[in-house]
Amino acid sequence: MDYQAVKNYCLAKPEAELDYPFGPDAAVIKVRGKLFAILSERQGVAQVNLKCDPYRAQALRDLYPAVIPGYHMNKKHWNTVLLDHTLVASEIELMIDHSYSLIIRSLKRADRQFLSLRYGDALFEPI
Repeated sequence: MDYQAVKNYCLAKPEAELDYPFGPDAAVIKVRGKLFAILSERQGVAQVNLKCDPYRAQALRDLYPAVIPGYHMNKKHWNTVLLDHTLVASEIELMIDHSYSLIIRSLKRADRQFLSLRYGDALFEPI
């Protein structure tokens, strides 16, 4: 996947919003005000930071050279995925789905109830 494909996939998530709080070089994608993806480019390579369960984060880093500890993030809970075309699109999509799922499950109760009523309980199933 390239930068634009990842951005489009993230923005297709329910309630996903695009913001640039860190300037024009870092596209932040949020749901209900909480970020689940940061897209940027570093040294000519597009990348995306994604939230991840700590055990899963380490397993992905061990498995894929394109997955590294989160750049400028809590390295225990965030991975940076280099969009260098070494990972298949479906694997990147699963990582995005997982990040989104972790964030929506951490929302305030009222926000979770709103999303559940609007989009269904399947939104909250673990990925």
